[in-house]
Amino acid sequence: MTLSELSSASGLVVVDKPSGWTSHQVVSRCRRLLGTRKVGHAGTLDPMATGVLLVGANRATRLLGHLAGHDKSYQATIRLGIDTITDDAEGEVTGAPGAAALTPEVLLAAVQPFVGAIFQVPSAVSAIKVDGKRSYARVRAGEDVELAARQVSVSRFDVLGVRAETAATEHSGAVAVVDVDVIVDCSSGTYVRALARDLGRALGTGGHLTALRRTRVGGFDLSLVSLDAEGLAGSDRPTMLDLATVARRAFPVVELTADQARDVSFGRALALDVPADPTALLDGDQMLALYRPDGPGRAVPVAVLAG
Repeated sequence: MTLSELSSASGLVVVDKPSGWTSHQVVSRCRRLLGTRKVGHAGTLDPMATGVLLVGANRATRLLGHLAGHDKSYQATIRLGIDTITDDAEGEVTGAPGAAALTPEVLLAAVQPFVGAIFQVPSAVSAIKVDGKRSYARVRAGEDVELAARQVSVSRFDVLGVRAETAATEHSGAVAVVDVDVIVDCSSGTYVRALARDLGRALGTGGHLTALRRTRVGGFDLSLVSLDAEGLAGSDRPTMLDLATVARRAFPVVELTADQARDVSFGRALALDVPADPTALLDGDQMLALYRPDGPGRAVPVAVLAG
C-alpha cells in the first residue's frame, strides 16, 4: 500500500487514552500517525480519565456522532466526604464535611435509587454549550453556571469495594473519607462525576471522582485497543478497524443487491425495510451507508460513505 493509500484509508482506531491527555490531543497525535487531517473522536474523555476513546479517520468520521450515542461502561473510584468544583480530583475543594459515620449498609442503600431512568444535572465543568460557549469555559471565567437536569439511564451501578481513608485538605486539614470502587453501565450523556456528586449529597456529605476508566463504548471495548500511551508516543501507524467491521459491531446490518448498492452510491431512497435508525448497509465487505426507515418498505440515507 502506498503512502497516499495509507493516508486515505478509512477506519476506526480504538485508543486506550492515557491520563493527562485531552481527547483533542489524542486526535491531533492520530492525525500525524495516520497521515490525514480528517480525524475525529466519538465522545470526549476528561484529561484525568483513561480508557476507550474511539477515533475515526476519513470516511469513518461520518459515523462518529452515531457511535458517541451508544451506551458506555466505566470503572471508577468515588471519594465520599469531600466536594470539588469539578466533581473530580482535579478541581478545587469546595467542602470537606467528611464521611466518618458512613457504613457500608447505608452506602449500598443510597446507591440503589441511582439505577434506572434518573434525572441528572451535568457537572458545570462540562463540554455542554451554554449560549454558544462551553460550560467549563464559563466556570473557569468565574461565572456561576446552572445546567438543566436531563434524563439519563443507569443500568448498572455496582459497588466493588469500600475503604475508609484519611485525606489531607488545604483548609480543613485531615478529613475522614470513604473511597468506593464502582462499575457503571449507562446511557450516552450520563456524567459519572455527577453520580459521584449526587451520591455524596444523598448521603448528606460531599462526593467526587478520584479515578475514571471507560472500558466500553457500545460494541467496542478494551480488547480492541490498538493504540495506547506507548503507541501515542511512538511513530508506528495504529491498526484500524475497517468500516464493515465497525458496522457489524455498532449497528444492525442489511446486505444489499448490486442494484441497491448502485442506488445507495447516489444517495437514493430505497424500497427496503431496515430495522433501525440507523441501519448499516453493506455490499459484501464494503460499508456503503447508514439508512433509516421512512415508512413501510422505504428507507432513506442518514450518511452515505460510498463514492
